[in-house]
Amino acid sequence: MSPLLELPGAVAGDGIDAGVAWHYGNPVAEQRRLEQGTGWVDLSHRDVVTMSGPDRLTLLHAMSTQHVERLAAGEWTEGLILSPHGHVEHHFAGIDDGTALPLHTEPGAGVGLVDFLTSMRFMMRVEVQLDPDQAVVVGPGGDVTFIARGELASLPTRWGPPSGTWAYEALRIAAGRPRLGLDTDHRTIPNEVGWLGTAVHMDKGCYRGQETVARVHTLGRPPRRLVLLHLDGSAERLPSLGSDLLLDGRAVGRVGSSARHHELGPIALGLLKRSVPVDAELVADGVAAAQEVLVDPGVGLHVRARL
Repeated sequence: MSPLLELPGAVAGDGIDAGVAWHYGNPVAEQRRLEQGTGWVDLSHRDVVTMSGPDRLTLLHAMSTQHVERLAAGEWTEGLILSPHGHVEHHFAGIDDGTALPLHTEPGAGVGLVDFLTSMRFMMRVEVQLDPDQAVVVGPGGDVTFIARGELASLPTRWGPPSGTWAYEALRIAAGRPRLGLDTDHRTIPNEVGWLGTAVHMDKGCYRGQETVARVHTLGRPPRRLVLLHLDGSAERLPSLGSDLLLDGRAVGRVGSSARHHELGPIALGLLKRSVPVDAELVADGVAAAQEVLVDPGVGLHVRARL
């Protein structure tokens, strides 16, 4: 439980974001501070996994979608662990300090990431462990930072009033950035949700699941595509996470995370069948929704067979 929940006006989050503040009494002002670069966010509920030892980058390079073998100290990286069939199992981001590589991942996902990387290290000189003494915050200006958990309570004095996860999530959704387990499911491949280029290095050598990513990127279309949903503002509620997206009464996708944006109004991310027309009006858990394209339904058509 974050000590920042003791601040005046703090309202605790729930679900996967329990343990930190959803807002501190004024989510509109909190969003504006973030947009202006003066706000900051407590994400200390996220798991931190630390890799240490001289072979830490070699192991992560071999197992993930990202090219980290020559990652410089102080350079941020983002990557995925895929199943043999190319489905996304883990998403992480972190920064190497020259001796260790802390990675942050979704709340509750750290144990699985530790177990997988540990099982694949074989004779490599690397240790992988959960690090409960480190916390994740988004600092003023938008930079993600790892700090000692004991420093959390002092941050309002240093940085001013914080923003809650409501504000942070609204801006994330508007930017079209998916979260694993919220905006994805067990069948999601990176091509469907816009992770190519950011979390997948397209010129990297072999890694688990690469064949699926490469085949869809060069020859095929992704089975589904991520969209930004602009929800009917007259509805008094947001759609439930994981509920069906309907077209003419037929399920054509699923609803991901949602929030109320201070300018766009209620918005959500959705994962749709590629064949759904890009201008089709949808229904998200009883709420009318217009879609904004985030992933081109034709993405991946880089190679044409010559007849």
